[in-house]
Amino acid sequence: MTRRQMLAACAAAVPLAACSRGPLHVRAIQVGRSLNSDNSVGAITTQFKPGDTIYASVLTDARGQGTITARWTYAGRSVSEEEKRVSYNGEAATEFHMKNSGGFPAGDYKVEILLDGMPVGVREFKVATD
Repeated sequence: MTRRQMLAACAAAVPLAACSRGPLHVRAIQVGRSLNSDNSVGAITTQFKPGDTIYASVLTDARGQGTITARWTYAGRSVSEEEKRVSYNGEAATEFHMKNSGGFPAGDYKVEILLDGMPVGVREFKVATD
């Protein structure tokens, strides 16, 4: 390959590399009662009432793509699981929520967050009647 052909090949490869997205990096997991307009949690708490909607927000801090899963459990049993395929150009927040029209039973809950099938964090919270 001549020098000119090598330069042309490199010039063609650079834009492709710049367009590729690496894996996401989870910076924080928030749990609370409301969301901000950017999908981060507005009112962070670990104490909920039976009629509350419970939000989890996964904050990522760089350009990337991946599948984020929220696995909700109560008393050690799975009650809900949702996954979202995402692609971001910078910092972002991915929102998940859980609501029970009949109200949540009092007790201990947790949400486990997975990124591309690998656990990245857990947040524990409690639902109480008072």
